[in-house]
Amino acid sequence: MAPGGNFLSWHGHKAQLFLTEPDLIKKVLNNREVYKKVKPEDYVKKLFGDGLVMAEGEKWSKQRKLANHAFHLENLKGMAPSIITSVENMMQRWAGQERKEIEVFEEFRVLTSDVISKTAFGSNYLEGQKIFDMLTKLASIVAANALQIKLPVIGKLIKSNDERKADMLEQEIRESFSQIIRRRKEKKKTAKINGSESDYLDLLINGNEENDEAKRISIDDMIDECKTFYFAGHETTMSLLTWTMFLLAIHTDWQEKARKEVFALFGEKQPTTEDNSIGKMKMMTMIINETLRLYPPALNLRRTVARQVRLGEILLPADIEVIVSQLVCHHDPKVWGEEVNLFKPDRFSGGITNATKNTNAFIPFGMGPRICVGSNFAHIEVKITLSMILQRYAFTLSPSYVHSPVDRIFIRPQHGVQIILHEL
Repeated sequence: MAPGGNFLSWHGHKAQLFLTEPDLIKKVLNNREVYKKVKPEDYVKKLFGDGLVMAEGEKWSKQRKLANHAFHLENLKGMAPSIITSVENMMQRWAGQERKEIEVFEEFRVLTSDVISKTAFGSNYLEGQKIFDMLTKLASIVAANALQIKLPVIGKLIKSNDERKADMLEQEIRESFSQIIRRRKEKKKTAKINGSESDYLDLLINGNEENDEAKRISIDDMIDECKTFYFAGHETTMSLLTWTMFLLAIHTDWQEKARKEVFALFGEKQPTTEDNSIGKMKMMTMIINETLRLYPPALNLRRTVARQVRLGEILLPADIEVIVSQLVCHHDPKVWGEEVNLFKPDRFSGGITNATKNTNAFIPFGMGPRICVGSNFAHIEVKITLSMILQRYAFTLSPSYVHSPVDRIFIRPQHGVQIILHEL
């Protein structure tokens, strides 16, 4: 059934316009001066603070520059050895598990947590495990209260059990990050490290110690950025890895095509970014794009209108919310064709431009100035991980798998993804 057109809905007293027209979506996502990020609810603010995901204006610009620097292509290439080490550790746990059931969602949760810890914070999963567990619990509270409408007066006077739990988690997360920052600052001081950045945490510390007050970021800003990258940085990649593995386990013909490409580029050697071999993975890129189309990491993007504005033929009043659904855009048969719900990576054989009647309908990582800064990092991590798995194993979906995608800020399998490994 084809999705409907734009429509108006209400969340409590707040009007919300759901956009489904790709050209209008482009106008919204490319104009951050008029269409601003929605002011986060209390629960969401506890999870992300005023970090890059939520910030606006000059503060956002300052944070974005730091993030762009950290995830510049040359820096991403330097992260490859850490990714490979983390994947090797995961596959050592898989040794001897042939023809046994592996729950890859949990495996990829540990993997991506380890990778983001090492590459962005010079840490490891064991050190950050407590933080990840707390962030996951806080995210569950956020998801459970996403549609809650609080009474204006009573809601401020009386805290629910979830609000009290969220307060405690937020405080514990803040203290954990404060300790990580203090340890790194002390290490930089005693080791007399110069201004060259080795990871994102170093960049944040340098920003905090900036002599120019206009460029300086506060400790609170640092903590908010740490929360954002710890959570969003691994959740996005974990979602993409899980759903790609799921689809390849079902469509073993595409799994074999991807495996042939991996062996043609790397043989039995570890993947490398040195000669741009990762960038030459056409088959893998097609598979990843089709996975992102069917299972985008997030369901929607929310904006609030700063002033009255005309959007196409629609006159929008100030303060109305505009909601863009990636899921609707990616499943519109008018744009993608009648086989829109099928896994067909070859639709991307000519690139994104030729995959659809309107490229504005493909927005897995957003669009415009606020497009996800870590999208290239996610692609590299997924390509390296899948390449190493394909070199060693064939895999099929377990009969015990139950298909139940759920929205927990990011789209995840409610009951995990059970895979049967077959050693090559």
